[in-house]
Amino acid sequence: MIRSTSRLISLAAVLGAALMLQGCLVGAVVGTGAAVVGGTVKATGAVLGASVDAVTTSDEETRLKREREQRDYEREQRRCEQRRALGRDC
Repeated sequence: MIRSTSRLISLAAVLGAALMLQGCLVGAVVGTGAAVVGGTVKATGAVLGASVDAVTTSDEETRLKREREQRDYEREQRRCEQRRALGRDC
């Protein structure tokens, strides 16, 4: 009887230790996962900020783009007029 009680206590101790170790491992994994996710969120925020800057344009950039497009259009019109003067198609 003492031997079976001793075995039951030993078994309970081993199972209890195993359950506690699982809790420690789960805690360690969750802690590591949270650290990784936290670092990822910071990096993602930086990337999103840079992406927004790349996508949005300031009024100055918009004005410069319009002026450049207008110059390109006028240049193409002059070339077309020169070709027509020589009897060629545009």
